[in-house]
Amino acid sequence: MRAAAGGIPIDALRDSLRQARDGLREAYLRAGTPGSLLRAHARLIDRTLRELWRAHCPSPAMTLVATGGYGRGELFPSSDVDVLILLDGEPSAVERERLERLIGMFWDVGLEIGHSARTVDTCVESAKADITIETSLLEARQLAGNAALFRRLARTIERIIDPAAFLKAKQLEQEQRYAKHRDTPFALEPNLKEAPGGLRDLQMIRWIAQACGIGRRWRDLADQGLLQRGEALRLARHEAFLQDLRIRLHYLAGRREDRIVFDHQDALARQCGFAATPSRRASEQLMQSYYRNAKAITQLNAMLLQNLEARFDPAPESEPRVLNERFQARGTLLEARREDLFEREPRAILESFLLMQQHHDLRGMSAGTLRALWRARGRLDARLRRDPLAQLLFVHILQQPRGIVHEFRRMNQYDVLGGYLPEFGRVVGQMQHDLYHVYTVDQHILMVLRNLRRFTMPEFAHEFPLCSQLMSGFEHRWLLYVAALFHDIAKGRGGDHSELGTADARRFCRRHGFAREDTELVAFLVEHHLTMSSVAQKQDVDDPAVARDFARMVGSERRLTGLYLLTVADIRGTSPKVWNGWKAKLLEDLFRLARRILAGEAPALDTAIAEKQAEATRLLRLYALSDAVKDRFWSNLDTTYFLRHDPQEIAWQTRNLHYRVDTRVPVVRARLAPFGEGLQVMIYTPDREALFARICGYFERSGFNIVEAKIHTTRNGYALDTFMVMGKGPGAHYRDLMALIESELAQELLAQGPLPAPRGGRVSRRVRHFPIPPAVDIRPDERGAYHSMTIVASDRPGLLYSVARQLSEYHLNLHSAKINTLGDRAEDVFLVTGPALADSKAVLRLEQQLMEELQV
Repeated sequence: MRAAAGGIPIDALRDSLRQARDGLREAYLRAGTPGSLLRAHARLIDRTLRELWRAHCPSPAMTLVATGGYGRGELFPSSDVDVLILLDGEPSAVERERLERLIGMFWDVGLEIGHSARTVDTCVESAKADITIETSLLEARQLAGNAALFRRLARTIERIIDPAAFLKAKQLEQEQRYAKHRDTPFALEPNLKEAPGGLRDLQMIRWIAQACGIGRRWRDLADQGLLQRGEALRLARHEAFLQDLRIRLHYLAGRREDRIVFDHQDALARQCGFAATPSRRASEQLMQSYYRNAKAITQLNAMLLQNLEARFDPAPESEPRVLNERFQARGTLLEARREDLFEREPRAILESFLLMQQHHDLRGMSAGTLRALWRARGRLDARLRRDPLAQLLFVHILQQPRGIVHEFRRMNQYDVLGGYLPEFGRVVGQMQHDLYHVYTVDQHILMVLRNLRRFTMPEFAHEFPLCSQLMSGFEHRWLLYVAALFHDIAKGRGGDHSELGTADARRFCRRHGFAREDTELVAFLVEHHLTMSSVAQKQDVDDPAVARDFARMVGSERRLTGLYLLTVADIRGTSPKVWNGWKAKLLEDLFRLARRILAGEAPALDTAIAEKQAEATRLLRLYALSDAVKDRFWSNLDTTYFLRHDPQEIAWQTRNLHYRVDTRVPVVRARLAPFGEGLQVMIYTPDREALFARICGYFERSGFNIVEAKIHTTRNGYALDTFMVMGKGPGAHYRDLMALIESELAQELLAQGPLPAPRGGRVSRRVRHFPIPPAVDIRPDERGAYHSMTIVASDRPGLLYSVARQLSEYHLNLHSAKINTLGDRAEDVFLVTGPALADSKAVLRLEQQLMEELQV
């Protein structure tokens, strides 16, 4: 057993350190404060390192120095212990060996050591070349050894620091760090140290203040007039909140963990005193507190950086350009002409954002104006909201030809938007654990606004040509922006957020003097912002009654156009993974059909079928096929088939099957999907039990997602099924997979054995920690011809196959399947028939068994 310090064995020192750390942990979790814990832990490590240094000092000329956060005297439970061995010169072989042995002992006692060994000269060279090393040495603290050598290092570092250059380097470093985290603090699993609004933002201000000779404490900044006393206290509270979360994360994970990962959000929320409510999880409340804290830190960080830049690296003085009696432009920054402008005239807060829209050369506010805006946020009160001029300014911001999204994001960043619209303020930082939204509610709303604005810009017309065309002809398009602001504004209150948001929207419109017609349009869009998506993705739009009911609900082409534009923008604003070409086609088809109905152009049923058949016949002629080839095949098809398939599908299937009407061998054909993403796969085979389940099993094993299934049984007893499938992951090479699917699936359909058990697979971490309660609803449709079975569940590998196996066990016939996957959430609708559905007890058993299958 090796001895460590003063004859104490390494094992004993390690046990002593572990017990002391455990004591700190227990005391903290009982009733500790972050600052006290961080300082106590640093002192504990100080004592351990000094004890080892005294017993095994490599050379009396060397110095042991704490650097980084440890140098500040703050050490988180599982953070690295950063030390510098400061050398007086090149060490001898004996000294080098002693040094290596000492570092080994640091590790042996249980310390995660980050170490370097340098002379003063190499420290200076490294600091000049790397801002990270310069920053680390700025916080250096001597632990043991040659004090004179350390003083020499400290004086040298102090001498080489250039405040203006240091400020610029740290600003660039922050920009790079922000870019790494996508310039947002609102990640699902944010890094509370490195992400925007994290501890690093606060540390950076301290470093710059220290480099500029101001000091290390928040009150030092207040003493220099860069902060008010209240702001310094607020910064200290924000810092303590993050420190507490990070300490608890380290203890929960048992290691260094700086991301608030799904695995720990619930436990962390409970430790912090949050409790679930009927409408919100405890973890959602915790994350909203975190996001709001991070947002406030980014605000203060931006304000302080501008103040520091104005004092230590000022831009050359330029003559101001007067914009009006309240504002002027100095260079590229907007500047209030009076320091107390916002306090005296609160409506000028809104005017400042309008001016930045109207003057393209302005890129922000001056340091003084931003500081004044920050301190006047309390004037965004009920009195201002009743001010007719303030109301007019807000509407003008919505009506500008440019800069709407940019200024609304800036207004949200500075808490102006939530101050003027308290309903919006309540959803700032509110996470949605519904498995498909990946943004907080406020960020999602602004993303929808951004998507609507893109429809107005010619440079993005190629993305959504129809949307761009419709938007160009939409009168008062700014009404759509109002609907976007309110469509999800009531999330998290309990109840139907569409109804609650509609009431909020009506109040806003009345308060701002909207015309009655405009108010009704906004209210309609907010109330029904989910309707078009639901009808397109969950109902059989090929059924004339469904399309007529939807058109009747919409009522006018203007409402239809607005609803279509808002729906596309909304779905695209939930998550990059939710939108795809298939959803685009479903929505566009419903829009075009409803527009024809509203215009009185929808043909009668017989006429519609005749038109489809005529167009399919024309397409067949392009392949040099006579009109007669279709007759035998079409004679086995009923009205439902022609209603549910478009002319291109009818022609494609006829061309491949007209000479195989009575084949006993399965026919499988695949082609690129008409909407440009995925594959359309046709299966023609003698009908048999569990056919749908067998097909689903094949696609699941092959890594495909089924997005729609059209199931049809011909008059001669054949299954004629069409599946829309997409590959998992981006960049799937569909054309290369077509022949493989045709061969493998045909072989699969010849199999006669029992259905294999579902393979299962790993669910996403988000599903594992925030599963949604599964729901199953089986009920007859309005005409009693079919039963509609709706399932809602957390998505997982093999989900659809598991459902299909249950249907086959109850001998149910499937007629259509609408498979709607929203991120990690599945919302599927099936039309089924079968004798078992007439037995209420059998239906109840089926629902119970499906619920068991859907549990994660």
